[in-house]
Formats: sequence, structure tokens, C-alpha cells
Amino acid sequence: MIEKMKFLSITGPKEDIDRVIDTYLSKYEIHLENALSELKTVKDLRPYIETNPYKDTYQRAQELAKLLPEYNSEEIKKTDVSIESAAKSIEDIGSQVEELTASQTELQDKIEALNQSLEKVFPFTGLNYDLSSILHFKYIKFRFGRILHEYYNKFESYVYDTIDTVLYKCREDEEYVWLVYFVPETVSNQIDAIYSSMHFERFFVPDEYKGTPSDAIHSLRDKISVLETQQNAIKSKLSMILETRREELLSALNRLETFSTNFNVRKLAACTKQNINTFYIICGWMSYRDANAFQKEISDDEKTFCIVEDDHSNIMSAPPTKLLNPRLFQPFELFIKMYGLPAYNEIDPTILIGITYSFLFGFMFGDVGQGLCLLFGGFLLFRLKKASLAAIISCCGFFSTIFGFLFGSIFGFEDVIHAVWLRPMEHMTNLPFIGNLNTVFVASITIGMGIILLTMILNIINSVRTHDRERTFFDTNGAAGLVFYASLVVTIVLYMTGNPIPATALLFLMFGLPLLVIFFKEPLTALLEKKAEIITEGKGMFVIQGLFELFEVLLSYFSNTLSFVRVGAFAISHAAMMEVVLMLSGAEAGNPNWAGVIFGNLFVCLMEGLIVGIQVLRLEYYELFSRFYRGTGRAFKPYGKKN
Repeated sequence: MIEKMKFLSITGPKEDIDRVIDTYLSKYEIHLENALSELKTVKDLRPYIETNPYKDTYQRAQELAKLLPEYNSEEIKKTDVSIESAAKSIEDIGSQVEELTASQTELQDKIEALNQSLEKVFPFTGLNYDLSSILHFKYIKFRFGRILHEYYNKFESYVYDTIDTVLYKCREDEEYVWLVYFVPETVSNQIDAIYSSMHFERFFVPDEYKGTPSDAIHSLRDKISVLETQQNAIKSKLSMILETRREELLSALNRLETFSTNFNVRKLAACTKQNINTFYIICGWMSYRDANAFQKEISDDEKTFCIVEDDHSNIMSAPPTKLLNPRLFQPFELFIKMYGLPAYNEIDPTILIGITYSFLFGFMFGDVGQGLCLLFGGFLLFRLKKASLAAIISCCGFFSTIFGFLFGSIFGFEDVIHAVWLRPMEHMTNLPFIGNLNTVFVASITIGMGIILLTMILNIINSVRTHDRERTFFDTNGAAGLVFYASLVVTIVLYMTGNPIPATALLFLMFGLPLLVIFFKEPLTALLEKKAEIITEGKGMFVIQGLFELFEVLLSYFSNTLSFVRVGAFAISHAAMMEVVLMLSGAEAGNPNWAGVIFGNLFVCLMEGLIVGIQVLRLEYYELFSRFYRGTGRAFKPYGKKN
């Protein structure tokens, strides 16, 4: 169902807009519209051009709130703190946090610099010599670096003994050898070239260490430890400040959020000058219940006025759609929103899809045991996660359980309980002109015919509401299509029940006339709407196009009806799959492998349940919705919600 809406225009002195928004509108759900667009007939309307003074402070408050440990937006509670006090609190807390954060950042930069130095020195821990002395050699050049194992072995075997150099291996890993080599200053260029040819990768060690590399590493680690201690102390102080002022911060955040949001209403409001005073105008949609409560509340307010526009034809914007369904059917709104919300004056198909989806799923997946698993499993998942899909699964499981009793199947076993109705794989029906046909196929086609007739009626209702005469009277899913298809259904029923004479008479009387109406729907619509040109294209082209369209109509009636055969096919398929599971697990031989039975049931439940769910959704969208549902509505997006 779609909740009925009223269009309200709220006005008052310009300087009073914040009070009205905070006092009244924040209590009710109102879908705001742009007043400049809606009130085009009002003279001298101007937009608000003020900037939001609370925006930056509110953003700062949000950033501070995120620093709180275990912060949850639901923790924010409404308080009576003034907007000035809220802004001062955020400024005070922000300055404290900013000072501590700056100190923390400075310490972190120093720690990162020391870590980089540590990384440069660590590979040379095997060098047991004073670094400072090496870095100040006068006549001997030194090079710190690394070389791949492959080239190091070649260098040591073929080159090292032939050149003037001293090499000291410091450390090695799976890929590299870390080393230091020394050369006389006079031949350093030639020796460096030889090392480079061996893919030597040089590292530059800063001149800031005393003692051996091991001593330097210990010194660096001690410095890092001291800085980390200072950093932890700052973190503790920051946490203490935030925790001590937690309630103050959250109260200020709430107040700033309210005023920042309220100020944004100005984007959709308008101003108009009357005599010497300037008034604001706010327009929007409210439900009947909220609109009545709001009017009652402002009845004693001398500064606030409200005008209700009951005639929606005088309003530029279409009413938004707010679904209002029983709790049992609310999860099925998921499928509606996936397809598109209904327009305000359109039929809401939520209850229809809830009933038909669950019913068809149960028919195609009839099993008491597996149905109960879906029922309780979906229910528990819904209670834990509040997922709409879980609630839909639970509803489908309920109907699967019912059809399980009708089919006499429990976890695939058909000898445990008696079939209240029939066994899907065994029961046959003798039909005139056709012969024996599985009963579930007959039932599924009958159900499909009933659903198609129902959707045609819903299409006529929707078309009447939108004043679409062509779709109301002459469309394939309108009155002409309903008469044709209903007559065809009645004719088939009469033939199948052994009444050929009235069936033939009905066929001759009702078969041709509706098809002629559908064939001439365009000129008939033009005639009904009193248009000057009845046939826009040439008569020959009109006839050819009409014949092709009529053939497509007849073909679509036939294919859409046969599409429901899949309902019976899946019912038989489910029974056949469970029969295979029991056969493979040895249940038919009287000595079942219970692990195989459980695994087989689980596999069928998950795989076929998914496939059946998709197939039923396909039937809903293509065989039901395509006949009557437009889905052109826009969602109701309230500015404020009730306390």
C-alpha cells in the first residue's frame, strides 16, 4: 500500500525559519520540494543565498567524534545545549587535540627518520670496526653496498685476487651479500668500475654514528624507544581528554548536526517580500497523519502559517511514494525497489508479490523437511541480521512445508507421510484432445492463467488512474485483452469439461471482436480522444503493421501461459532429484547412508532453492509486472524523522 500524501506550503517571518525547522519540522517526516519551482505563480520570489555558518564546525566535530574509542553514531542523544556553547566546546576540544596531534606527528617523523637510519646500518652489523673512523679515512676510499650471490661468487673466484682492494663481508641472506670494500684513492675509479660491472649496489651510510654498527643500532633503538614512550604518553593524554569530555563532545555534535541540517533547508526554501517584512516559504509532502498533527501543533503559533493543497493537479511535482505495508510483507519491498517504486497513484504490488512469490516457490520446492529448514533458518537469520532476503526465505519455507504435506515428501522420503493431494511424479490427468498429462502441469498452467487474468484487471485499474484510455480499453492487457483471454480460458475449460457446444459458441462470439479492437487500438484511441488525424501513416502500412502486431499478441498470450509450465517442471524436478539422492545413499535398498542423505538434502536445498528463487523472480518480473506495473515512482525522502 502507498501512504496518502498532502502538499504543504509553510510560511512565516524570514528570521523565524530556524525556530520553525527545529521546533516543528524536525519532529515530522516531510519530503521537501524546491519552493521556487513549485510556486512559479507567486511574484517576487527569491532564493536564499546565505552560506551555512555551521558547516565547518560540524565537520570538525565529526572528525573529533571519530577519535573516540568505540564511537557509535547511535550514542548521540538530544540535549538542550545552545548552538553557541556547542561551537565553543568544539573549538576548545579541537585546539587541545590539535596541539597533542601536532606533537604526536612530530615524534612520529623523528621515529621514521631513525628507522630509516636503522635500515641503512643494520645490514652491516657484521663489521666489527668503528664507523666514524671508516667514514673519515683520508687516503683509502670505502664503499658500503650489496651484491647478488651469483656475482659475488664469480668476483671472489676470478677477480678479487687480481685487483687492489680489500673486501669485508658483513652479512648475507638468500639473495644478497652485504659487504664493505676498501681501495686506494689513486685507483678508486678503476676499481669502482669493476665492482659496478659485477652489479654492486652502493649504499650511503650517514656520518652520524659512533662505535661499531652494532653500537649504532643499539643507540638508534634506544632513541626510538624513548620517542615511542613519549608518543604513548601523548596518546594516553589525548584519550583521557576525549573520554573526559565525551558527553560534551557528543552533545555539541548533535546540536551542530541539527543546526547544519536545518540550515540546508534554505537551499529548497524561497523568500518573498510583503510590505516591509520578508517571509520564507517551505514546500513539501507529508503523510495525512503527520500533516494533521503538524497543523494542530502550529494552530496556536502566531508566526507560522500553513496552507494545504489537496488538489494534486495544481502542483508541479508528482507526489513521492512512501510504502506502508503490513510487517509480514515489508521484506518483499526489496523486490519492488529492485524493479522500481510504484508511482503515487499506482497499485503497490508488494502484497501481491509476497503471496504469489511464496506460493509459487512452495509449489516448485515442496518438501516438509527442507521447507522447515528454510522456515526456521531464514527466521533466525532475519532476527540476527535483519536482512529482508532472510525473511523472504522464511516465508518461502512456510509454503514449501505446506506443499510438502500436499506432495507427501519429507527430506525426499515419500513413504513417511501420506500425500494429502498427490505425488508430483505419479499423478496423471486425462484431458480431451490431449490424453494423459501430469497433473502438476495442468495445475501450474491453470494457476498461470488465473495470475494473467488478475494482472490484466490490475492494468485496467492502473490505466484508469493515469487516464490512459488506450491501455484501459484497447491494449492487449486492457479491457479488450481481458475479454479475449478470459473467453479463451472459459472456452478451454468448457471443452475440457465436456461442454463443446457452448464452448464453440463462445469461441465464435468472443474470439474475433476483441482482436479487432486490439488491431484498431490506435485509431479508436484517437477517435476517443477526439484527435484530428486518426491514422498517422498510410493505410497499407497500418494494416501490415497491425497484422504483425496481432500475430505477436497471440504468440505472447500463448508463450506467457506456457511459461508457467516451469512451475510444474520444477516440482517434478525436485522430486526426481531427491529420488536420485536417496538411491545413491542406499535408502531405497533399506540400508541408508545417513551422511549421504544429509549431504544430498543440503546440496539440493541450497542449489535448487537458489535456482527456484531466481525462476520465481523471473516469473514475477516478466509475466506479472510487465503486464500492469510501471514502477516510475520516486522515493519519499524525509528531511526529518519522528522522535
